[in-house]
Amino acid sequence: MNIDLHAHRTQLVLTALAASVVTAGLFSTYQQYTRRQKRKELDRDIRRSLAAAGSHRHTDINSKGKRRDIHDIDRDGYHADIQLGNDTAARHGLQLGYDEELVREQLARNYAFFGDEGMAKIRKGSVVVIGCGGVGSWAAVMLVRSGISKIRLVDFDYVTLSSLNRHATAVLSDVGTPKVKCIERTLKQISRWVEIDARVDIWRKEQGGDLLEGVDWVIDAIDNITTKVDLLKYCHDNCASKVFSSMGSGAKCDPTRVQISDISFTMYDPLARSVRQRLRLQGVSSGIPVVYSTEVPGDVKLLPLPDDEFQKGNIKELGVFDDFRVRILPVLGPLPSIFGLTIATYILCELAGKPILNPLPVRGRKKLYERLSRDLLRREEKLLGHEITKLPLDDDDIAFIFEDLHRGRSVRPPYDIPARPALVRWDATLPLTLDNCVAFELADAEKHVAECYVGDRRPEEVWGAEVAEVVRRRQAEARTAREWVM
Repeated sequence: MNIDLHAHRTQLVLTALAASVVTAGLFSTYQQYTRRQKRKELDRDIRRSLAAAGSHRHTDINSKGKRRDIHDIDRDGYHADIQLGNDTAARHGLQLGYDEELVREQLARNYAFFGDEGMAKIRKGSVVVIGCGGVGSWAAVMLVRSGISKIRLVDFDYVTLSSLNRHATAVLSDVGTPKVKCIERTLKQISRWVEIDARVDIWRKEQGGDLLEGVDWVIDAIDNITTKVDLLKYCHDNCASKVFSSMGSGAKCDPTRVQISDISFTMYDPLARSVRQRLRLQGVSSGIPVVYSTEVPGDVKLLPLPDDEFQKGNIKELGVFDDFRVRILPVLGPLPSIFGLTIATYILCELAGKPILNPLPVRGRKKLYERLSRDLLRREEKLLGHEITKLPLDDDDIAFIFEDLHRGRSVRPPYDIPARPALVRWDATLPLTLDNCVAFELADAEKHVAECYVGDRRPEEVWGAEVAEVVRRRQAEARTAREWVM
């Protein structure tokens, strides 16, 4: 009796589970059917719009390589979801309607992250990208993928073969075409609702806000330092929109050194240093967020400048470094993309009302660099025997010596991270320079002063051959870096 009752209950449970599975399956099938029907309707709308626009015939290539007429697709059945519609509309430059449910499905992961309110702000946002090369192209693509509905692309340059190692959208067939046009093509294939204003143009100070009108954010991805500074100055003083600037991604390879900062807190990026100094001369000391890298190139060499470049004008006005154009810097393709994606992420979070909190990891180090500088000044005064007001090394130099040359570690074995780091002139008989300054634990620095400054002993005698060899290697690195940062 009990056995029969147990079996009956088990049968009821299994029946209920089976019914639930069937119901869920039917519901899922109905949802898929409804979605499929909407997509089929969208595809028909696209073809009707094409016909109204005077496009009577169009061919497509199926998976077997056979060409077929677009009007034959109805006889063949539904073709490749809505891909045909997207590609066809993009090729013809049509701005067709797009069902809101499909928009939300395409942006589902972004909605899950930012919520309805945040995504509403993003979708209303508008951005202008000034400079659409390796950095700007990646920023543009990810902004549109994430829901930006209005974007203006500004660049006078054309795609070259050398662009293909870093550009987000350029392919071989784009060589010789404007960069903004190949980006525009790809953005239309990604998003049916985006409004794109592609300008084969260059921003000039004389134009003022002509190319910046009506946008929430300006992305500065310009190579030329003079134009870059002019744009940042103009945006800071005149624009209601905000500006985000990209510093130098050339000749860099370490993605862990890429970070966001205010321009005033940038450390040891040659381009950032030049931009910061020029902006300060024009009364702008802060208030501009940037992406930059604290990495200083090691054995990467600048490419030689062709002779015909010297015929184009004053070389010193053509780039960050005297006698070099920015464009002849060696570039590892992933780094510009990281810069561009960083910019897109920052702007998306700002637009959504969920800004990145304290995106300034180097800011906490700035106090350390200031202390290292003060202590070094005190030791220099002790060595020279008189008061001095300024070191020959600035904050960037201090950061470079400690972080890049010495990796934040003492030159004395076991090369630990110092509890109280200190910098000191290595050879008291030579000037204080990048390659004549070393990192120690504080107690070792004081010993160095006592024995090498006051006691007049050679540092090799005090610390031994192993430490001297480490210092020689660091000095060689510093001399290589001078090509980039002095």
